[in-house]
Amino acid sequence: MAFDEEAVSRDLTEKVNTLLAENDTNSVSVSDFLGARFDAGLAWVHFPEGHGGLGVPQSFQRQVNAQLEAAGAPGPATGKNGIGLGMAAPTIAAFGTEEQKQKFLRPLWTAETVYCQLFSEPGAGSDLAAVATRAVRDGDDWIVNGQKVWTSGAQNAQLAILVARTDPSRSKHAGLSYFICDMTDPGVDVRPLRQITGEAEFNEVFLTDVRIPDANRLGAEGQGWKVATTTLNNERVAIGSGAPREGGMIGKVAQAWRDEPELRNPAMHDELMRLWTESEVARLTGERLRQQLAAGQPGPEGSGMKLAFAGLAQQISGFDLELHGEDGLRYDDWTLRRPDSVDFTGREPGYRYLRAKGNSIEGGTSEILRNVIAERVLGLPPEHRVDKDIAWKDLPR
Repeated sequence: MAFDEEAVSRDLTEKVNTLLAENDTNSVSVSDFLGARFDAGLAWVHFPEGHGGLGVPQSFQRQVNAQLEAAGAPGPATGKNGIGLGMAAPTIAAFGTEEQKQKFLRPLWTAETVYCQLFSEPGAGSDLAAVATRAVRDGDDWIVNGQKVWTSGAQNAQLAILVARTDPSRSKHAGLSYFICDMTDPGVDVRPLRQITGEAEFNEVFLTDVRIPDANRLGAEGQGWKVATTTLNNERVAIGSGAPREGGMIGKVAQAWRDEPELRNPAMHDELMRLWTESEVARLTGERLRQQLAAGQPGPEGSGMKLAFAGLAQQISGFDLELHGEDGLRYDDWTLRRPDSVDFTGREPGYRYLRAKGNSIEGGTSEILRNVIAERVLGLPPEHRVDKDIAWKDLPR
């Protein structure tokens, strides 16, 4: 569909002005304002009309965001509900029924429902298609039993996106289905996993006879791998999309360099410039990729962004630690905490250094992402997989 960009831009400006005129940000609650923004189609402009969007190219979202930010309007809870906004929402938009979109998208946008992601398992981390959590049909419900691990924010979530095995007689990729699970169900047991930082933003989740209505299944039965791939592609773009120029990890280091001249030396200056340049290249590459996503659904190319993000975050945080010398080795608090949101750049250099170690694991390990890039982006010959066409129940475990 062809769009008159100037006409779309004018229409969006008018819609934002109307939203601000009808919803005084000094008097309405954040939730009410975000709800009104959703109803105006300004949440995700590329989503369908009636579901938080206007069906226009995603590239126009920046205009809307900039205009609202300039007016001091509140934005969505990306820190608290990043999985919902960055992963669940585009998956629901792509595969949800009309009823599911009506039910789930608006409260997700307003953060009335916070999401977590029940994908990885103790025996199926990098090989997601090998998940063993079982979902067995029982009338209009599915009964789910299994264990998930490395679940970010499960302690704060009301809903979860879940991949479970519904047909063990089919190959591991073909026997999966995708569900939205109620985390308040009494059969859901969330247990904290203490990390190297001292925090427990990750969890393990045990599912015991959890009942999920078939109405909460996204996509067809057995289509779970296809649906999950959409989630994973969005996850990698969300993690790897980076920050504005001199934002994120490189912003912390650049600010310290300017504010504390006593830390500087010529060798570190060279290294800082290298890291700054690589961060800027990654940012611009990510921007170009986002501009190509007119339909709003990323492909495997996002794996490159996430891979670059992980490597740079670890290099920059290591430089940050060295830059601060003895002060960089100090740590403020090892107390077990269960934070409300994930903050890669929060606290002091020691925290940022330790937290960055997880960047090459979460959201797809760097090793797996290199395979994805090689096979699905560059078109190189795939690895030989002997288990591809064997029924999951017959695979050695």
